[in-house]
Amino acid sequence: MSKRPSLINAYAAPLVIALVSIVGLVAALVADGLGDLTSWIALAAPVAVVVWAWLFRRG
Repeated sequence: MSKRPSLINAYAAPLVIALVSIVGLVAALVADGLGDLTSWIALAAPVAVVVWAWLFRRG
């Protein structure tokens, strides 16, 4: 019988992805220059995670 993951283990990655997305959205709204770069990187991170999971986590 396998041990069930704790709530922290189950929700840590989605929470980090959500926080990074929020930072990216806020940076896109209020910042220029370096903030634009920050928003691009922060908003590309969830897409990169999905692509990584789709390509490498199969099986």
